[in-house]
Parts: sequence; structure tokens; C-alpha cells
Amino acid sequence: MSAESPGARERIGHWRQSFRVWRGQRPFWAGLLTLLGGLPIAYFPYANLTVGQLTVRMSTTAGSGSLIIGVLLVVLGLTMWFQPLVRIFAGVAALVLGMVSLVVSNFGGFLIGFLLALFGGGLAVAWGPGGTGHAKQRLDGYAPEPAPKPDEGDREDAPEPAAAGPAADDDSRNGRHRA
Repeated sequence: MSAESPGARERIGHWRQSFRVWRGQRPFWAGLLTLLGGLPIAYFPYANLTVGQLTVRMSTTAGSGSLIIGVLLVVLGLTMWFQPLVRIFAGVAALVLGMVSLVVSNFGGFLIGFLLALFGGGLAVAWGPGGTGHAKQRLDGYAPEPAPKPDEGDREDAPEPAAAGPAADDDSRNGRHRA
């Protein structure tokens, strides 16, 4: 290993920092919860659950509807990650599909997928781009410097305004009034 090449620790640190910046610029947790919410909704209607020696098959006539809802929730979760500008549409669509999954897909994947889709959709609608922290940094690690504050010693002192009142208004005695 040469002195110029970064070690594994520096590469991992740079990767983590890059991921943190990427994650801060989009509704990451909303997309993850929505994506995870689609998995049980699509999986349970086609799964064979074995409890002891008893095999329970959850296939229903709405299996294709469950698969469509689950795949759409996964796609919406990915959309929240890679197209953050449409986060409100994706969030509302995730909320609607989560509610529909209660009726169509075995109580929304036994309420697991339903709750994940609801929380993910709500987070997507509520998320807004941040203005502080790591979100301002670019991927190359450059952080813009804050605007310089004007030094108080460098500014010219403006003359202080005259005090109001009869003692300060000397011109009024001479018959002239200030406007």
C-alpha cells in the first residue's frame, strides 16, 4: 500500500459521507418504509405458511390485485428515492394503495404492509428538502462557506439622530421649525 492511496477506512468513510449526503437530499425513510410495505402485501397471498404440521395457504381470488398493489408500492418507494420531486404524488398514491390493501390483500399483509405503506406515504407527503447539515454538501465533500459577517469596526458610524423633545429642538425658539 503506497502513501498516496487511501486505505480501506478512508474509502468507507468517504462512501458513508456520500451516502449520507444522498440520503439527506430525498425522502429516504419514506421510500424505504413504502418499499418494505409492498413486500408483505405481495408475498402473503402466494405463500404457504406452515404451523407445525398444518400448512396454511393464503391464496385468494384477489391474489393478482395483491401482487399489483405490492409491486406498485415497491415502485413508489423507489420513485421517492430517485425522483424526489414527485414525492407528494408518490406519498398520496402510497397512502391510497395502503388503504386499498386492507380490503384486497389479507388485511394489508396482516397489517404489516398496511402500516408500513401508511407511515411511508405520510413521511413522503410531510418531507421537505432541508437547508442545514449534510444536505448542503456536495458529493465531492465540498461544503459552501457561509457568507462573511460584516465587522462592526469596519463600518462607518452614522451620526446619531438628535434626541426628541423641547430641549433638543433649539431651532424652534428662533421661529423655525424642523420638518
